[in-house]
Amino acid sequence: MCGINGIIDFSLQNNMHRVAAMNKAMAHRGQNDEGVWKDETTNSVTLGHRRLSIIDLSNAGHQPMHSHDGRYVLVFNGEIYNYKALKKQLDYPFKSDSDSEVILAAFAQWGIDCIKKFEGMFAFAIWDNLEKKIFLVRDRLGIKPLYYYRDENKYVFSSEMRSLLASGFIPKNLDHHGLEDFLRYQTVHAPRTMIENVCMLLPAHYVEISETEWIEKCYWQAHHTEQKIGTTYKKIKKDIYNRLNEAVEKRLVADVPFGAFLSGGIDSSIVVGLMSQMSNQKVKTFCVSFDEEEFSEAKYAHLVADKFGTEHHDIRLKPNDFLDIIPKALSAMDHPSGDGINTYIVSKVTKNAGIDMALSGLGGDELFAGYDLFTMLNKFNNNKWIGKLPVFLKSNVGRLRQKYRPSVASDKLFGLLSQKDWKLDYTYPLIRQVFLDERIKSFLRKDELTENRVRTAFKGLARQKDFKNLPFLSQISVAELFTYLQNILLRDADQMSMAHTLEIRVPFLDHKLIEYVLQVPDSFKYPHSPKKLLVDSVGDLLPAEVVNRQKMGFTLPWQIWLKNELFDFCDERVQSLASRPEFNEEGIMNVWKQFLDNDPRVSWARVWNLVVLENWLQEHQISASPTSIISSFDSNLV
Repeated sequence: MCGINGIIDFSLQNNMHRVAAMNKAMAHRGQNDEGVWKDETTNSVTLGHRRLSIIDLSNAGHQPMHSHDGRYVLVFNGEIYNYKALKKQLDYPFKSDSDSEVILAAFAQWGIDCIKKFEGMFAFAIWDNLEKKIFLVRDRLGIKPLYYYRDENKYVFSSEMRSLLASGFIPKNLDHHGLEDFLRYQTVHAPRTMIENVCMLLPAHYVEISETEWIEKCYWQAHHTEQKIGTTYKKIKKDIYNRLNEAVEKRLVADVPFGAFLSGGIDSSIVVGLMSQMSNQKVKTFCVSFDEEEFSEAKYAHLVADKFGTEHHDIRLKPNDFLDIIPKALSAMDHPSGDGINTYIVSKVTKNAGIDMALSGLGGDELFAGYDLFTMLNKFNNNKWIGKLPVFLKSNVGRLRQKYRPSVASDKLFGLLSQKDWKLDYTYPLIRQVFLDERIKSFLRKDELTENRVRTAFKGLARQKDFKNLPFLSQISVAELFTYLQNILLRDADQMSMAHTLEIRVPFLDHKLIEYVLQVPDSFKYPHSPKKLLVDSVGDLLPAEVVNRQKMGFTLPWQIWLKNELFDFCDERVQSLASRPEFNEEGIMNVWKQFLDNDPRVSWARVWNLVVLENWLQEHQISASPTSIISSFDSNLV
């Protein structure tokens, strides 16, 4: 696990100092080693690397890494879990035991098609000295980030946006499309980001760059698979158990101390249980808990730790301890997100315990229908006749609900009832929205907003035959995996764990497991009880109390904090955001006032998104682009 940087500059400038600055900006991603290399013959490419040593801790794993004949140069972030099996297939004079060198050897032997053989999480760049071209590659699920900027004669890429900005090439202008996306979904969906002309390479994509061409291709889609599934529930359960067991086992390959996050929920408990069965030493587990029982999951984590005999670390925090950490967690955000602070905390305490790599249960909810929205959307799908009723009749019902039971849920229900039908490409994006469009228009002084990125992506999927043939719940899973999971949860996991130089591995996002589970019929997966198919697949692995517990999550008294201990912090940032030229001050301050007045239509999470946004804009000195400033002035004159 590392950080990578690079500049491809066909104007032939010497960019060694720029890449060195980029490396320095993300030193937290790898404190074991660093390197900078440039192509001495042309000056056209400069590569940088920060190393967190997980596999092969020797100097033989130094990067940028060169192939034995000098043709290829690699910078790599991530892990290839099947590198030992691939190594046996390669005719190459290996000098290290690293998975990095296996990538080089595989590329030399198979070309870019080698990425289809890789099992793991990765973002890497390979420069071809002979053909003078570079390949940028990102893993199937987007577990590892890869940002880039391009103009007429140069390309800059990095694992982090702050590192890109450190190159000195990139104007710090706000992307107004990205801003609207963030207000809708508390993130910006790839390929856009919050900064104008800074993009994120899409998951399962690679780019081939030469002086004359930019060629981008997709090499994998979750719903395009030749895997065959069992015809009985018994066989499907067995197959899922075997695939999940293999996914965990592959992710235990490491030359450093490792452990697991253990919340006491179903997903993390299964990961810990499987780890314990295959490990010859006690698994180290980590849980952040609180003395206040209503906010703590500690008792469930202890049940699991006791059952599997783990070396359990229960890190108890007082609410004030958490409050002290919040400013540091916000500063660690490479890209703004309304979530992620909990990952920052558990990563911090895990790293402080001497752990360099930890397994997580991330992805289990998305894959096995663990969220309430699966049940809700399934009800909509089974009652489409309601959606086909006259719009005026439905919308009147929605208005009555808004009037007598005002809430965020009532506002969304009105939005649903105002549509001609309840197709998934509308219901899913609306249910996932944070601020609804009418509210966003009041923030930005706009009559019309740009396209809803989630709806557009979903419509693109819906046109594909393989996607339409998926079971209904699996269609929701695909939407979750490639919007919410990738652009919020995985981004947060990466930026918050790497802030402490900690690697997180996610067995539930094994692509072979995903391909299989997406084909399972709804009749086997329907969430009558929390993730029944997953629980049944692991048999009696889990304590009954964990299986039957109420889903809780990492809950804290945010509603109270924002009005008391965090009031000054939040008030300052909300007012600062409201004063920016691209915002309507009245619209922003109104939502803040509604929250303080306990209006049920404005939850703490929505206000917190605005606080996080302004904090991030200040931290990275991002300003409105000239275009958005002019648009704002025009709107004010109308």
